[in-house]
Amino acid sequence: MSVVMLSVAACVSSPSGGASASCALSVGSLYEPQNLDNAGGGGQGAAEALAGNVYEALFRLTEAGAVEKSLASEYTVSPDGLTYTFALRQGVRFHSGTPMTSADVRHSLRRILAGTSTSSRKNSLDMIKSVDAPDDHTVVVRLSSRSISLIYNLSQVWIVNHTLADPKTAEDGTGPYRLASWKRGATLTMERFGGYWGASPKCGQVTFRYYTEAAALNNALLSGAVDVVTSVQSPDALAPFSDTSAFRITEGTSTTKLLLAFNCRRAPFDKPLVRRAVSAAIDDAKLLRSIWGDRGMVIGSMVPPADPWYEDLSGKNAYDVEAAKRMLAEAGYPGGFPMTLDTPQYDPHPTIAEFVKSELAKVGITVTINIISADEWYSRIFQHHDFAATLQEHVNDRDIRYYGDPGFYWGYDNPEVSDLIRRSESAKTTREQTELLRRANHEIVEDAASDWLYLNPQIVVASARVTGYAANAVQAQFPVYGIDKR
Repeated sequence: MSVVMLSVAACVSSPSGGASASCALSVGSLYEPQNLDNAGGGGQGAAEALAGNVYEALFRLTEAGAVEKSLASEYTVSPDGLTYTFALRQGVRFHSGTPMTSADVRHSLRRILAGTSTSSRKNSLDMIKSVDAPDDHTVVVRLSSRSISLIYNLSQVWIVNHTLADPKTAEDGTGPYRLASWKRGATLTMERFGGYWGASPKCGQVTFRYYTEAAALNNALLSGAVDVVTSVQSPDALAPFSDTSAFRITEGTSTTKLLLAFNCRRAPFDKPLVRRAVSAAIDDAKLLRSIWGDRGMVIGSMVPPADPWYEDLSGKNAYDVEAAKRMLAEAGYPGGFPMTLDTPQYDPHPTIAEFVKSELAKVGITVTINIISADEWYSRIFQHHDFAATLQEHVNDRDIRYYGDPGFYWGYDNPEVSDLIRRSESAKTTREQTELLRRANHEIVEDAASDWLYLNPQIVVASARVTGYAANAVQAQFPVYGIDKR
């Protein structure tokens, strides 16, 4: 999610004034991992806790969204753009102590591309034809077509020790922290990895503590039970931190979109006119104000301002109850229809579901709210597509590509959009890619493939004694290795 709040925890300082090995950080979160594997259903919680902290990739995204080298030290591209040769950083070891080699990179890529893979990254890497390891420190990736986003997409592929039997239940990464323990439903604890190839993290131990209600999460911060909260759901929660001598409040950028996602395979949401009617019946701006006041923004599409192909399309399918009624009648539903809205149990989804229910009642649509766990959402909705409509956050940037994949959980299938997205990936310039994706986005919005309710704000509230935290949200990650407390 999009709001981060930090306060001071007890920390023993070294004589030099820096944080010592006994410094411990406690992180409060609503997003416990489903498992430890981001390529196997670990979900937002896995990315939040483990990405960059426990696992690394060949490349990494900076807080500003730029791509820089990480486990790859150099790379070259053939003149035709179809062969990438990566030189690996030497001296890197996994937490088990074994050296990282090209065999591990090859394994990590191949498991994303495997026929049995459930990774959401699979479609964005399907142009990879082969991955070879000619020596321990070189990886050669051959493509079936050009991929302007390949380096960016590789920043989201964790490098896993190829000997690790089950990444869902155990980890063996190269990051600055190793996993010490995971008590499901309670805590996930990481310890500083002494063999890390890069700069040593500031705190020796980090514990993520998991909550199912935002109120409990906020109270844990106020009571000192946690030092960092990765998700606060209301601006009202900022009031206790208004003392500027003790806290800093910073607003950065977010890529987290709150969606009302339709199952476009299932009636009545297989009709674009019905989807447009539902979108027009919901006052997105009023919803945003009720949740975030004057923070966040209505963007009208899946594309946030951080993406190069962003346009403000909030005027499309804008709030208009009478227009919504006319569209429903034209689509064959003059009296509305009943529907079930599957809603994750953690805040603010139940509150948003009640708002949506009230709005749709104005046009005759009767909503039954079904509150479900994160596990059920992943299994029943994401994997098996057994739903009519659902609320969900999508945290990544550049994720318009999912509308080009008819097999994705929402089942949107527009051949023209799929072709534009496919062609954009083969573009030779960013300008060409941007133009194609803008065209695709207009088509997606015209079809009301989803209702993009709003873009979350990104707010960091920190103790004046805390430094090194990220102000901007990047791919749901919560990097803790740079946080210092004095």
